[in-house]
Parts: sequence; C-alpha cells; structure tokens
Amino acid sequence: MELKVYKFDGSETTKTVSLNDEMFSVEPNDHAIWLDVKHILANRRQGTHSSKEKSMLSGSTRKLKKQKGTGGARAGSIKNPLFHGGARVFGPHPRIYGFKLNKKVKQLARISALSYKTKSNDLLVVEDFTFEQPSTKAYKDFVKNFDLVDKKSLLIVSESNKNVYLSSRNLKSCKVITVSDINTYDIMQASKLILFESSINKIQKQDKSEE
Repeated sequence: MELKVYKFDGSETTKTVSLNDEMFSVEPNDHAIWLDVKHILANRRQGTHSSKEKSMLSGSTRKLKKQKGTGGARAGSIKNPLFHGGARVFGPHPRIYGFKLNKKVKQLARISALSYKTKSNDLLVVEDFTFEQPSTKAYKDFVKNFDLVDKKSLLIVSESNKNVYLSSRNLKSCKVITVSDINTYDIMQASKLILFESSINKIQKQDKSEE
C-alpha cells in the first residue's frame, strides 16, 4: 500500500511511502484488541485501595447488649459492620490487577489497530520535523494545518524528540510517543494517527523482530 507524504504545513509532497500489507492491511482481530487494551489498563491500576475489617479497628470489644430478648438483631461490639464507624464487610485490599498476555496476542492487537486506522483513512505520514525550542503554539499550528485541533491525535516519532514532545504536552488532545512506546490503547484512542516518515521502517522492523 502506498501513502502520500505531507509537509508540516499540511501540503502534499511528491513523495510516497510503502506500507507493509502484513502490518497495515490485515483483517483486524477485535478480541485481541480487547485483550490488549484490558491488559494495558489493568497494569496501570495502582491497586493500593484498602479497607479495615473488625480485627483491624481500634475500639472496645464489649458486647453492647444482651444476645436475646431485645426484639432487635443481635450485635457484638461497636466494631460491628452494622454500626456507624464500624468495620467493612469484604472490603477491598491491596492487590495487583495486571495479568500475563502472550507477545503474539499483543502483536496481533497492535497490527489490528494499525490496520483499522489505515482502512478508515485515519493515518497520515508527515516529513520529519523538529523545533529549535519547545513551543505549544508551533505544535498547535501543526495540528491546525491538518484540521485536528478538536480531535485526538497521536504522533509517532522515530526516536526521542524532546522539543516536539514538550511542545505537545500542554495540548489535551495531542500526544507524542516514540516507536518503542507504541501500544494498542493509544492507537485506538486517537482519532488520527500521524507517523513520521522515518518511523515507518522502524515500526515494520520492530514487529518483525518480535515474531
């Protein structure tokens, strides 16, 4: 598949890039995408939530009233979950939410996500660019050139570019990542996927090396 390459100002160049059909034009696997997104979000959870059970609370263990004859439910100490300030029954405790996902499933999910963007014409290739210094205005002008001001965009650069990253950081709908940080969740979240011209070969080599 051939795609046109665009300039920073949104105009077309005379260049085209060739995309590997095995990576950008496969039949998407929705279940693999779901598994990988679930895996990514689960690994982001801190899992530090905690609640106290009866044995963890400080307080008197004196029985509040006699067991029978009151007409009400039986009750133990003031730490009983039935009372205000009492313990919590089966409350959450610190845990790890992450789970194992096979490399090939993650790879299939990533390829499926890229294929979705290609099929829906939501993938752009631009010439590599950089800024002399961080400038939010300059990056905003860049997304404005492609009518993406109010849309979520994901720019994938071939290698770390500090000035481009810092320029995009204050724009809520924009995100910049390197090829090594590509993941299914970010691709599916973006309305438009933008690739540096130099990043395409790296993406294709990276997925081949994981096979």
